[in-house]
Amino acid sequence: MAILEVSGLGKGYGKGKNRTEVLKDIDLSVAEGEFVAIVGFSGSGKTTLISALAGLTMPDAGEVRFKGRKVEGAGPERGVVFQSYSLMPWLTVYGNIALAVNSVFKGWPAERRRAHTEKYIDMVGLRPAMLRRPKELSGGMRQRVAVARALAMNPEILLLDEPLSALDALTRANLQDEIEAIWRKERKTVVLITNDVDEAILLADRIIPLNPGPKASLGPEFRVALERPRNRSAINHNETFKGLRREITQYLMKAGLEKNVASNTELQLPEMVPVIPKGIGWPGRMGATKRPKAGDERYVEFFNVGKTYPTPKGPLTVVEDFQLILPKGEFVSLIGHSGCGKSTVLAMAAGLNELSDGGIVVDNKEVDTAGPDRGVVFQAPSLFPWLTARENVALGVDRVYPHANQAERDDIVKYFLTRVGLGGVLDKKARDLSNGMKQRVGIARAFSLSPKLLLLDEPFGMLDSLTRWELQEVLMDVWRKTQVTSICVTHDVDEAILLADRVVMMTNGPRARVGKVICIDIPRPRTRKTLLEHARYYEYREELLGFLEENETHQRPDAAAA
Repeated sequence: MAILEVSGLGKGYGKGKNRTEVLKDIDLSVAEGEFVAIVGFSGSGKTTLISALAGLTMPDAGEVRFKGRKVEGAGPERGVVFQSYSLMPWLTVYGNIALAVNSVFKGWPAERRRAHTEKYIDMVGLRPAMLRRPKELSGGMRQRVAVARALAMNPEILLLDEPLSALDALTRANLQDEIEAIWRKERKTVVLITNDVDEAILLADRIIPLNPGPKASLGPEFRVALERPRNRSAINHNETFKGLRREITQYLMKAGLEKNVASNTELQLPEMVPVIPKGIGWPGRMGATKRPKAGDERYVEFFNVGKTYPTPKGPLTVVEDFQLILPKGEFVSLIGHSGCGKSTVLAMAAGLNELSDGGIVVDNKEVDTAGPDRGVVFQAPSLFPWLTARENVALGVDRVYPHANQAERDDIVKYFLTRVGLGGVLDKKARDLSNGMKQRVGIARAFSLSPKLLLLDEPFGMLDSLTRWELQEVLMDVWRKTQVTSICVTHDVDEAILLADRVVMMTNGPRARVGKVICIDIPRPRTRKTLLEHARYYEYREELLGFLEENETHQRPDAAAA
């Protein structure tokens, strides 16, 4: 029996020439007790759809019916959890959940409302943090409060709008398991909006793509014929899982390509060599050690690298005895759980964070400070919002090519911006660019400096799947042409395999170090399609997932505090 029915739903914003039709002809039927996942990308109308289901926005066409009655506003029978937590900052965990309980169950005695509130606090493992305020909680804990608050209202259907997308991989996995366990226990009807195909397969009975907008519509449904509960490692061997994952991914990639055709360019890069300010060189922090042989085989070296921070309780060693050697032109992925020190290692290599022990050498020069010989791309691209895409890239180019004339410098800027697909928006202000376009500017800026070492700190972590896949392809294309030695920090197993020659796995902190290294023997050039079809792909994936799971229990003393 259908508990939720959507027929002919359409929604747009704006008027006249400025109007955008976001959703068109959406038809959906959800059975009572069913778990449905809708997968889509940023800008495809996912949040507009979930808001219409919740009665928070009214459609321009069609209707939403709940248990046969037309939805004309919000109601407690439809609990909603958004990506942003929306907690009252002055209230405790208990206070935030009790606020909803007291509103919905006004007629209950105070003791019954208190017990009901505490039941859901216990359900999401927040009893030890019950009296903390949101500012004292981690992102994962705040999202647990939002889930508990929605469940405590005893809704008949739970609407989840990308509730886990802003969380690290370990916290996300823990909350996925909790949501699935709560669903099995409570048998709530659930509609989950997500951009993560693996998350959809792990949780849902049925998966439906939302095609990219404008005028976004639902694609064909995919039934998930996998027994519950679904173990991440076990299903990695399941042929049904592999086939379903491949089908959904290929459908989404095809939909994305039809929406966004990658730009091509015949521009030629000027034959210019950057002028890099001279480094301090040897001897330095590593002066007491034997100098490594110069050359391509030891182009980058991390030697006994360590980082210790002072704390009120004494020194805290985050990274200890980190050892790694990269030959020239190698691409390394650095992977591990949040808090293991990946970004700390990258920041030290960039010269943005002082080393406590050991040393880092790039092309026979010891890293002592930041410099343009090391290009950095962060998760947030840090552009000057009042400058254009062209001007943001030109800032670095003008510094490292002072011997070039203006026309040559302009050609360098245009070449890399066009190469990352921004040839049509060279003179658009950074503030007017989408997040994906801003990250493309960041990548173009880093490559345009012709760095000796490219450092990428989760460069696609804040982006939706489609944009992430596109930019991974852009990154691989530009890297293939430049062969710059690169290190990419990521928590995404598939991204690590796709990009790297070697994947370096870090143990959990404190005192994190290199735990395991695997070589990725998959021919280049690589695409996501060829990766999914390669015989060793799932073998590599299992090895990485196995390492992360082995280290998961050591991530923190109280896993429930995530």
